[in-house]
Amino acid sequence: MATNRIVRVVKGRRPRVVVIGGGTGLPVVLNSLRNMDANITAIVTVADDGGSSGIIRDYINVVPPGDIRNVLASLSDLPQVDLDVFQYRFKTNDDFFSGHAIGNLIIAALTEMSPNIFDAVQVLSKMMHVDGHVYPASNTKLTLHAEFTDGTKLAGEHEITHSGKHVKRVWVTNSDEPEKEPKSVISVIASIMQADVVVLGPGSLFTSILPNLMVSDIGEALRQTSAEVVYICNIMTQIGETEGFTDADHVRVLNRHLGGNYIDTVLVNTRKIPDGYVDKKKYDEYVNQVKTDFKGLREMGCKVIQDDFLSLHDNGAYHDGKKVANEILNLSLQSGNRKNEVRR
Repeated sequence: MATNRIVRVVKGRRPRVVVIGGGTGLPVVLNSLRNMDANITAIVTVADDGGSSGIIRDYINVVPPGDIRNVLASLSDLPQVDLDVFQYRFKTNDDFFSGHAIGNLIIAALTEMSPNIFDAVQVLSKMMHVDGHVYPASNTKLTLHAEFTDGTKLAGEHEITHSGKHVKRVWVTNSDEPEKEPKSVISVIASIMQADVVVLGPGSLFTSILPNLMVSDIGEALRQTSAEVVYICNIMTQIGETEGFTDADHVRVLNRHLGGNYIDTVLVNTRKIPDGYVDKKKYDEYVNQVKTDFKGLREMGCKVIQDDFLSLHDNGAYHDGKKVANEILNLSLQSGNRKNEVRR
């Protein structure tokens, strides 16, 4: 295991933190939690159909590996040179491997060699010396569906986000057997039920976070768990998903899909992004900074943690992983100690 970690315990054990989501923001938080010695389980979406993941998904009968690859790397104790090879993406002028990440190909190969994607990821987790657990949200490929505010419907993440319409609700189906209700596996459900804190995000609301919660037994576990359910609110709104959303709007969507007010705590960034800092060509999915609606959050019964969670670099706006992880760990300690008091 890595050294120089901040160690905190709940009655003699590492706090149990489950993080659910996908996208580029998730590994930043996971890496910081790992360095604080949390007992981490990452539940990762398998409904992505874009980029290298989408191409592999179309040509090989496996779940899209991109988000899983990034999460594995963020929790791995391998030397950096090994991780650089795992994360290496071939140049676009390489005709055969154009745009593919080596890690995606390894995950695809292991999936073909294993009974299912869940077992493949567990094998790779051992190979990569992962400190924690990485669980696909489902053992089967999922297709994301959306209904828009105008009543029309579309299937597929890429189609949904590029429709130019406003999403009303999303759901998932089994890609290979649409008549079968998507389910997770017992390890995923057990991790949620045994957690001190369950974290949603950061990530795209409709395409990275909600697809996981729309797997029926994951959604039900989130409704039933005694863990603190925390939402890390996105810093920026996104084209095709959350234009014009406040932080309260994000939480309303989550609660509406879950069927009640199940978000306990929301982490909200208070620092303003300097005008003109974000490169809109490089980060073309971002629109504006998310505005705070404290009254709206409180009306849903949320506790609100407001702070400067902003990290500015590469002309982009990101979460400060250390600050976010510190708040999550504090919440997990409080939740874990409360559960221990109840048991006594």
